[in-house]
Amino acid sequence: MPAGVTMVEAVGRALGQILEDDPRAILLGEDIGVNGGVFRATVGLQERFGPDRVVDTPLSEAGFVGAAIGMCLVGLRPIVEIQFDAFVYPAFEQLASHAGRFRWRTNGAYGLPLVIRIPYGGGTKAPELHSDSPETLFSHTPGLRVVAPSDPLSAGEMLVAAAACGDPVIYMEPKRLYRRGRSEVPDRFQPSTLDRAQVVRPGDDVAILAHGAMIEVALEAAAELAVLGASARVVDLRSLYPLDRETLLRTASEVGRVVVVHEAPRHSGVAAEVAAILQEEVADHLLAPVLRVTGMDMPFPLFQLEDQALPSVSRVVRAARAALEY
Repeated sequence: MPAGVTMVEAVGRALGQILEDDPRAILLGEDIGVNGGVFRATVGLQERFGPDRVVDTPLSEAGFVGAAIGMCLVGLRPIVEIQFDAFVYPAFEQLASHAGRFRWRTNGAYGLPLVIRIPYGGGTKAPELHSDSPETLFSHTPGLRVVAPSDPLSAGEMLVAAAACGDPVIYMEPKRLYRRGRSEVPDRFQPSTLDRAQVVRPGDDVAILAHGAMIEVALEAAAELAVLGASARVVDLRSLYPLDRETLLRTASEVGRVVVVHEAPRHSGVAAEVAAILQEEVADHLLAPVLRVTGMDMPFPLFQLEDQALPSVSRVVRAARAALEY
């Protein structure tokens, strides 16, 4: 047996732990019960906890996300799986008009303990509407937390924390990393903070900030830069809303050169917000403009062209070298 677990196995373990610990927790989604989910994240959970707690829904994202919001109002704590990233668009009205506004609407008296799991992103050669990166839509929607783990441990810890949060959490799962390697995790996940970035590689010459599957790209780029004699610090943003401003500002102040990587379209993306924060707060410490390596301002292409659309190691290395030349 290979050591450790994959990211998707860590997600499944965390879901089982949540269901076991909290009788109010309930899972909803298309094919998550009998079939264990299209990515097998929920395999065995309906058999273990029953069809009333692991619920196969109709193909109606607006319907079952709306139903999950109603479940919250009667004391349940639903965790919804959106089968693929772009399938969430029919449910966006429920999330923007209701889930994100509920604490504000009740003058802070009531939260909405809802988790929306979204397998997202490219790199899997999937058809149209299966490879989008819609995280910016949610991070621009007041009242929603948005997080994106990048390894099995953070996937389990952040999912347990999201389920206990008490406010709606959009939990972005980079499906490109679902089965990319294994790592050791504890028998039980302890809840991790939902609003802190993490330095995953030290460095002093240039900082590469990324999240989700782009952490893998950032780390490979940092390794190439090391061969060229440049020390790259890699920071996993983890939380996209709220951003960990303290870590961002400290990193930019210490390093002075910053490259931000994400696979979503460039315009108004997470990288643009990070660049604006750094320019407003620590411009005097920056030794070069904040540079962005992103996806393109277009619908995600069909699989023959997706490698050209996604940020690559070579693009990140070029951006880092450009920052170092200022």
